[in-house]
Amino acid sequence: MNKRSQAHLALFSTSIIYAATFTIAKSIMPSLIAPYGFIFVRVVIAGLLFWLLACLPAYRQPIAKKDWPRFLLCGVFGVAINQLSFFKGLSYTTPIHASLMMLTTPICVTIIAAFLIREKITQLKVIGLLCGVSGALLLIMMAEQKGGIATNIMLGDALVFLNAVSYAYYLVIVKPLMVTYKPAVVNRYVFTIGFFLILPFGFNEFTQIPWETFQTSDWLAVGYVVLIATFLTYQLSVFALNILSASTVGAYIYLQPIFAALIAIVFFGETLTVTKVVSAILIFSGVYMVSYKPKAKLKHS
Repeated sequence: MNKRSQAHLALFSTSIIYAATFTIAKSIMPSLIAPYGFIFVRVVIAGLLFWLLACLPAYRQPIAKKDWPRFLLCGVFGVAINQLSFFKGLSYTTPIHASLMMLTTPICVTIIAAFLIREKITQLKVIGLLCGVSGALLLIMMAEQKGGIATNIMLGDALVFLNAVSYAYYLVIVKPLMVTYKPAVVNRYVFTIGFFLILPFGFNEFTQIPWETFQTSDWLAVGYVVLIATFLTYQLSVFALNILSASTVGAYIYLQPIFAALIAIVFFGETLTVTKVVSAILIFSGVYMVSYKPKAKLKHS
């Protein structure tokens, strides 16, 4: 398997993981863990794991002085604003609404990349973006909302949208660092910077978490969000960014709603409808068109 195929497989896996995260995180937040307290746990443990990798010589790399401002921006947008706004927003709104708002990420990535790094927006890419958004909107808007805790959907949706914009900006500005540094090195310093930024928001809520009341399922939910949906996915995402364009990475957000539907079918007995099939076709077609790169023509002498 070549590097490009590995990058797409990494993004495919990340989409499945994130699709489950909406529901898993919502199952214990805010009922057991306040959103900022959850973020504190997430960033601290994931950051420690990234630093443990530094014990291995292969994951050690000095940082050039000129790159520190970019690392700082990545910490602000890739960890602090991104996670604070997402978890707070998810605590107010429903998983369905949150996944809908996250669909703005690839659009934001494409626009930001066009302005900052002059990434070309082709006609096929525009069609792909519209196709993917249409499929995801069809899936979400036609789905039945069966209950759920939502105390302020409008505010929650606005915060998740802020998260989407922040994450889109992060995907664009972190890409140059991927050229020079290993993914684990980038994540180590981005999470370290992010930790100090979220410390004033999350520490107090962290101290109020009633750990003694946790059931096995609650511990598994925390472990999933911290180890799988944070440590593993950040590694997979930065690996993919080193090979694929920022807009291609962002386009994989389209897969999350369809995977969320599949998870619901397998674990909660929902049925496979025509709407879901049509949505899947539109979403996969959109991802293909956004990531498609024509082969260079061979020159004949």
